[in-house]
Amino acid sequence: MIMNLQTAAQINEFLAAFVLLSAFGMLAQKRIYSLIHLFAWQGFFLSVNTAIVAYVAGRHHLYISSILTLSLKVILLPYILHALVVKLKIRKEVESMVNVPATMLIGIALVIFSYHLTAPVTELSKLITRSTIAVALAVFMIGLLMMITRKHAVTQIIGFLAMENGLFFAATSATYGMPMVVELGVALDVLIAAFIFGIFFFHIHTTFDSLDVERMARLKEGD
Repeated sequence: MIMNLQTAAQINEFLAAFVLLSAFGMLAQKRIYSLIHLFAWQGFFLSVNTAIVAYVAGRHHLYISSILTLSLKVILLPYILHALVVKLKIRKEVESMVNVPATMLIGIALVIFSYHLTAPVTELSKLITRSTIAVALAVFMIGLLMMITRKHAVTQIIGFLAMENGLFFAATSATYGMPMVVELGVALDVLIAAFIFGIFFFHIHTTFDSLDVERMARLKEGD
């Protein structure tokens, strides 16, 4: 084997660090285009990590997962999100319900909580990916945090997609991936959801001339 287990584990941890950094970048980012680019980079690191795990563990179905991640989350979904932003003419910075320093502190707390929660699993696991289980859980919770704290509907859907990245990363880290049928089903569901959300956002923007969740809530209260 060209790549030994120790080297593979180190590369896996290195890529996991970049996945986590991209999650924090999305959490702090206010510009919508930069947010989409960070999501694409997170998908790229996740795709490369999956391919390395597939090579070392001999799980050939993970190569398909890696290609799916690359085509769906690095190319197709960012393209759809970019087209949606252009179509809806979103130019301003996206506001957050919580200021950036406080949000980042909450994110750090979630990472610490993730390491504490997954410590027993990490000790029992014999997989080379065991050290990244905590990172996967942290990425999932940071995506959830982004959904909760952002006011704009488009950034909330990016948070949802980041959560799905965390779930996929957790599956790869904990069990070397889900069965191929499940992964294909999830990929199809995410793609369909992206199209539905795009149509849904377009109609909301046409009706309310805004995708600000807080503004729509005020309009509902006024009725």
